[in-house]
Amino acid sequence: MHRRQFLLGIAATALAVKTGAIFATTTGNAGYTLPLWPGIPPGGGGPVGKMLISIKGAQSHIVEPLLTVLEPAVPNGHGVLIAAGGGYKRIEMAMEAWPAAHWLVERGYTAYLLSYRLPGEGWNDGNNVALQDAQRALRILRSREKRVSVLGFSAGGHLLAMAALRPDYRSYPLVDALDNQPARADSAALIYPIITLEKPYTHTSTHKMLVGHHATDAQEAAWSVQNYVRPQTPPVFLVQAEDDPVSSPQNTLIMQAACIREQVPVTMYRYPTGGHGFAMGRPGTLTVDWPAHYEKWLRQV
Repeated sequence: MHRRQFLLGIAATALAVKTGAIFATTTGNAGYTLPLWPGIPPGGGGPVGKMLISIKGAQSHIVEPLLTVLEPAVPNGHGVLIAAGGGYKRIEMAMEAWPAAHWLVERGYTAYLLSYRLPGEGWNDGNNVALQDAQRALRILRSREKRVSVLGFSAGGHLLAMAALRPDYRSYPLVDALDNQPARADSAALIYPIITLEKPYTHTSTHKMLVGHHATDAQEAAWSVQNYVRPQTPPVFLVQAEDDPVSSPQNTLIMQAACIREQVPVTMYRYPTGGHGFAMGRPGTLTVDWPAHYEKWLRQV
């Protein structure tokens, strides 16, 4: 084994131990995992071996898509599906998903962290695989919880919005009885999300991984969240910093306008600074305020 690989392995192990200890202290257990699919995921293909975890705690090489479930001591019957970002090239679990899960569990919510397939990792269904996983995850939550919400960051916000706004869309053939029910959410919180892939907002990794540099207008429109807002869309909660260099600040404005047009309840908080990837709040900026607003909103929807 090369020295770099050895050090990466030590770092990943330490991160996993630390994270597990935090949740064991908070919830009385370190969580458990649920496979999304009873066998080979739709389409097949994909990487082999083991999942990779970077020094910063980002997942890639997603061999088996799954849910990591963290339960509070007294569950309130409300499950929240969490998808971290990473431009569909990685999943920023340590930076975004784990802190959000910890925060939710402290407040009685059951957190489901989604390790979704990445379209650039050789899956035969290509750019559809993450959406397939998100829809399947929603169906699993719907079978286990009284209420189901989604919380997505950056590209994870794009993914969960695409799933939650199209509950009846069949992104994969029926696998078992679970797939007879819609992939429906009761509310959707999107934090510095990628919303549109349409011009001129074509610079993101999300655009590159899902439609590529030579995408047609139709392809870009098909993967743009705002085009799927309908009157039956669940209430939406939006957060973004106005100096976001990755997801244009126009993304939340575009989504807000689509919700208003379709008379969908929408709540938005925008902050002058905070950049991108501030997760549960960047110290020294007003972005630290958004979780308190989210807590109040989540209880009301």
